[in-house]
Amino acid sequence: MNISQTVLDFKAYVERVNAIRQALYLFSWDMAVGAPKGGTASRAKYVGILSAEEFSMRVSDEMKGFLDALDPCGESLDESTKAMLRICRRDYYTYKKIPVEEMREYSELLPKAQSIWEKARAENDFAAFAPVLDRIIRFQKKFVEYRGYDGHPYNTLLDDYELGMTVETLDAFFKKLKEAIVPLLKRISALDRQKNNAGFIHRHVPIERQQAIARLLMKTIGFDLNRGMLLESAHPFTTNLGKNDVRITTRYHENAFLSSFYSVLHECGHAIYEQNKMDEIADTILDTGVSMGVHESQSRFYENIIGRSEAFWAYIHYGLMEILGDTFKDMSARKLYEAANIAKPSLIRIEADELTYCLHIMVRYEIEKQLFSGDFDVNKLPGVWNAKMKEYLGIEPLTDSEGILQDIHWSDGSFGYFPSYALGNAYAAQIFHVMRRDIPFESCVRTGDFKRIQEWLTETIHRFGSLTTPSDLIENLSGEALNPDYYIEYLTEKFTALYEL
Repeated sequence: MNISQTVLDFKAYVERVNAIRQALYLFSWDMAVGAPKGGTASRAKYVGILSAEEFSMRVSDEMKGFLDALDPCGESLDESTKAMLRICRRDYYTYKKIPVEEMREYSELLPKAQSIWEKARAENDFAAFAPVLDRIIRFQKKFVEYRGYDGHPYNTLLDDYELGMTVETLDAFFKKLKEAIVPLLKRISALDRQKNNAGFIHRHVPIERQQAIARLLMKTIGFDLNRGMLLESAHPFTTNLGKNDVRITTRYHENAFLSSFYSVLHECGHAIYEQNKMDEIADTILDTGVSMGVHESQSRFYENIIGRSEAFWAYIHYGLMEILGDTFKDMSARKLYEAANIAKPSLIRIEADELTYCLHIMVRYEIEKQLFSGDFDVNKLPGVWNAKMKEYLGIEPLTDSEGILQDIHWSDGSFGYFPSYALGNAYAAQIFHVMRRDIPFESCVRTGDFKRIQEWLTETIHRFGSLTTPSDLIENLSGEALNPDYYIEYLTEKFTALYEL
């Protein structure tokens, strides 16, 4: 057997798989940013066909042949080939038992579901979304049974987004966060402080000016628009078509300009990660972030650790005021910094402050655990959601649009994804702890030297793409596994100082 030729054949085969995957990403992007609604059914059919083809290739006898031929070669293979084999091996043995026709039916359902969700949210009509959500959950439960699981059935879905993650690990993780966050939030809530009454942030800012702010932010932090773009969608997201084509979206609210301000920073964090992978893995299955937890660490790093810092507001203030004009002329950088860090319970996850954000994730995590632990009536979900919001945040939504319908994730079948946001916050704080030992972070932000920050992140995280594993990446960077203590310390130090506790 000619191993060199087998490697070439294997990589060519995987490249075809990746080409179909990229076509599916393009379909998804197009549907989210303005494709005509009348074409949803046709596009869903094509998505189903392509998804079934991509899925079939990942679990085919030909793929098994490559795995059997190359696995014994072990250390004689180059790093990228070993990484590709690791990913393809996991995919093959993870999904082989799922019937292709069922995967096709499921894949065709999702584009329709997203269209139904978007309309249901706009019209506050959970009843319209419930039947299709029920079908998605039933598919996912069936897939989990095909795939098998250790311990809790939800572990199988968690593993899709963060390799090796389990309910047992997350229960302990969230317990530790809750024990730190809730008392700190109570101390802040007991204060009668002007900081929590910054009504000026709801002054009217026309969309054209918010678009100008978005351009300012993208240029400032280093999102390369020659290899990326920004459009609008119902829910902000990032689409990665390889390091040279990374697309992001935001949404604008004329009386809440900080919403798009921070969603742009968040999505830019994802995009900058994707744009700075090493050239050697470009346009391969390794040309993507290593896990959703690590990916969210980069979006939350740019959104919060940079974007909600006093140093950032000091730097961005002048350029921002030039765009906002007289509307905000009475606002100092310090006032805007304080307004951007108001800590109090709110209904919308993507607009939540740093302190309460993980409580929103706990709500979703607890519900998803319940959904996959046994039978569950989808029609009861709004009530369960509202009860969980009351339990964790002390408030309840008045409508389903600002409650259970606010996130897109369940409409595209992303069960197991939400914990990645909380893990990302913890990863980001751990990364920040290491970064501050190597470079003068605050000075870089205050003077606008974001290139130095990006270069550090590229060297330690971005360039590897999926060449490594999330656990190895974090341990190599920090010398230890995920440690939520850094996140707790970060929140405690920041909000204690901000509120003068």
